Amino acid sequence: MIKVCFAGVTGWTAPPILAAISSSDDLSLVAGVSRSSAGRSLGEVTALDVDGQVYGSVDEALAATAVDVVVDFTSATAVRANVWAAVEAGAHVVVGSSGLTAADYAELDQLARERDVGVVAAGNFSVMAAVLQHAASVAVQHLEHWEVVDYASAGKADVPSGTARELAETLSALRRPREGVPLSETHGPVEARGADVDGTRVHSIRLPGFVVTTEVVFGAPGERLAMRHDAGDSADPYVAGTLLAVRKVAGVRGVRRGLGSFLFDQPS
Repeated sequence: MIKVCFAGVTGWTAPPILAAISSSDDLSLVAGVSRSSAGRSLGEVTALDVDGQVYGSVDEALAATAVDVVVDFTSATAVRANVWAAVEAGAHVVVGSSGLTAADYAELDQLARERDVGVVAAGNFSVMAAVLQHAASVAVQHLEHWEVVDYASAGKADVPSGTARELAETLSALRRPREGVPLSETHGPVEARGADVDGTRVHSIRLPGFVVTTEVVFGAPGERLAMRHDAGDSADPYVAGTLLAVRKVAGVRGVRRGLGSFLFDQPS
């Protein structure tokens, strides 16, 4: 039985994932983390038939409860402290929150290897989002111009989204995009060209009506190819991928980025 602590237990993403964990034969929800509900029972907070408590921090949860895997669906401001605390304590981690950069993951990879634990991190645990990233990784081996457009709700504070950042970093690791007009020769505000995420230009749009939409556009003379994933208004698409990561993370050492690493043979 894999014992799970869920950080972000009162968040928007939590209900369907928690329900799936509690109904699984091989997973057990034993603790939750939420500053607003700290001290309450896990069953009361989640409305599930589970034991355990909700704690104010990952440190407190791991000090009080035996945990195999910490799942983090919190926020860009909380994720770093949560993940580092879990790894320091020797727990495996599944990271669904945005906010960590490639440099953060490089540092985390070293720490996780020192502690002999695994970390699985994905900007998006939707299988469809993983298919988009995989397809784009195939396309980038043959195409040399691309940019990423990142759409999210007006209230999303972190830019770009974890999905868009992971996609940009994955593509740039395979091949650096060919530059059109160098930024130094751009006329007008250089910010209009988007952010540089490991060599890929990423444009973040924040408007009502979006949840998380990620689009990568490839261009060539006389043609273009667009790949896009639109998330709906529920967290149901993230259940299967999150549970897959929870079940697989104990076999990982260090950091593994992306759900696709479990679903596809990755391009070399």
